[in-house]
Amino acid sequence: MSEMRWDPFLEEWVVSSTHRSERPLLPEKSCPLCPGVLEVAKDYQIVVFENRYPSFYRHPPMPDVESRGLFKAASSQGVCEVVLYTSQHDLSLADLPQGHIFKLIEAWRDRYCELGNLPYVDYVYIFENKGEVIGVTLSHPHGQIYAFPFIPPKISRELAIANHHFARKGKCLYCSHLEAEIADGERIVLENNFFVVSVPFFARYPYETRVYPRRHLGSLEEISGEEAWGMSLTLKELLNAYDSLFGYSFPYIMSIYQSPTDGARHEYFHLHIDFYPPMRAADKQKIPAGCEVGTGTFLNDTAPEAKAKELRDALHRWREKRDGR
Repeated sequence: MSEMRWDPFLEEWVVSSTHRSERPLLPEKSCPLCPGVLEVAKDYQIVVFENRYPSFYRHPPMPDVESRGLFKAASSQGVCEVVLYTSQHDLSLADLPQGHIFKLIEAWRDRYCELGNLPYVDYVYIFENKGEVIGVTLSHPHGQIYAFPFIPPKISRELAIANHHFARKGKCLYCSHLEAEIADGERIVLENNFFVVSVPFFARYPYETRVYPRRHLGSLEEISGEEAWGMSLTLKELLNAYDSLFGYSFPYIMSIYQSPTDGARHEYFHLHIDFYPPMRAADKQKIPAGCEVGTGTFLNDTAPEAKAKELRDALHRWREKRDGR
């Protein structure tokens, strides 16, 4: 079963996909994403294919339940894809050469454009879940793409606020935030000619970071070759700073936020990438609990300024090791 059910209290869709409970869980012997297994090519650099356990289908079945009154259901039309970063099972995105990450960004751009042009797709969400603590079912380095038939609620709310700010101030809210973080400087983790990374002033997770392009871009469709190269360097350095923090491969959720593909104008939106790591210390996790889940209000028991310094120090250690110093 795969269908969408309407929550009339929050006015948002919930996707119900019972078949996803059948997907493999960290198989010990044969990884289905390694070369030569199932339909995956014998060797590859980057591969994109449709998820075998999708939440959305190009040609979805009719809902199992009938809509009546407050109980509203709809077909879950959309696309779910898997992006294999590399054929090498034991690597992570942080381990890949910068040139390989550049090719991955090109693949992300291609999928955003193609999926976004489908008439039933309003939002293309590119993301990665990394680490068992996140709930990853396959450890092979990979990410996912969900092409939604609606704009997801968190993003819809953010769009409305950004649009309101733009209408009042005549300026992009994200550009203003980026300028404020640069001016303050205390929460900046790294920066180059094209991108800036900071622990946001309002961070919900201790080691949360936001990656901004300096230029106002709505999506990867607008990115230049130089900017894509700068983005590949930024991701390479940030992810290695994470791994250097506690000396192990750091778990995280990576979310790439881009303009909706619903046909409307969203000139007020600014491409950004958010990382949500679940760790609050080397051996302690931040697990959203009663207050966060029940009310949506996050409690952060750390100072973003202190966490930004820890990440800067970790990046410095990695750069020294890379340069043989």
